[in-house]
Amino acid sequence: MKTRIPWIFLAIVFIPAPQVTQAQQPSVPDLEYGRAGDISLKLDLYLPKSAGLHPLIVWIHGGAFMAGDKGQIFWTPLLGETERGYAVASINYRLSGQATFPAPFQDVRAAIRWLRANARKYDINAERIVAGGESAGGYLAALLGTAGAVPVFDTFPMTNSKQSSRIQGVVDFFGPTDFLQMDAGAPHSCEKPMVHNVADSPESRLLGCNLQKCPEKVKIANPITYVSKDAPPFLILHGTADCLVAPAESQLLYDALTVAGVRASLHLLPELSHADRRFISGENEKLVNDFLDSVLKR
Repeated sequence: MKTRIPWIFLAIVFIPAPQVTQAQQPSVPDLEYGRAGDISLKLDLYLPKSAGLHPLIVWIHGGAFMAGDKGQIFWTPLLGETERGYAVASINYRLSGQATFPAPFQDVRAAIRWLRANARKYDINAERIVAGGESAGGYLAALLGTAGAVPVFDTFPMTNSKQSSRIQGVVDFFGPTDFLQMDAGAPHSCEKPMVHNVADSPESRLLGCNLQKCPEKVKIANPITYVSKDAPPFLILHGTADCLVAPAESQLLYDALTVAGVRASLHLLPELSHADRRFISGENEKLVNDFLDSVLKR
């Protein structure tokens, strides 16, 4: 029997993402950074033309943990970062239809380790890496920031296990954090907010269990669980009219980071919805670039 998928669920999965244009094709496409059984895990590299070692921005796509691709980059100014001297890696990871948590997080950790192991080959500065992403990708970037070196996730190291998967900064666009609080935090302006505490929600599919019936697994998957003073700086952006991932999710993360003494900045953007194209603005581009420079050009 087919599972009925609500229209709002389809909306979060299939929000059109801009395709990379011919002028923005990867410098080195489809590099395999690991394998999970018969699944080849790949990334694309966009490299500056300038000489020397370049700090790296790792982008993680969204798609409710069950869709999306490394070629679909929500933050369109990202590829212009090569002109500012930064290398960019856009990565794929296992989706919830292929494997449940912690598989996607283990994959992005493996990608960081692979990039460090091959840094010299591609003129990358392995000591300067920022991870970013939107929605599900923002969540995985945040988890990298707080749990990048937590041993409990080392049960599937793939390769390059001697390399660190720590990062030096996080750019989180409207990612979830505490799955069990997503429904309670929905903005009052939402007439029909997405319901997450059901068996077929994106988060339940990610964890392989109904959120209400596996609170311990929800806690393990929560980036806030691992917040400490050692976490890197965070830049968080979220729309106040987001009816799919409540802006309260970003507030929870920001509050935990600041209590721990971590440098963090939260920008709640009025009237913006989930994956709203109005995120792409000159003001926000400056915000992101200033943050990247503060972390990667130190």
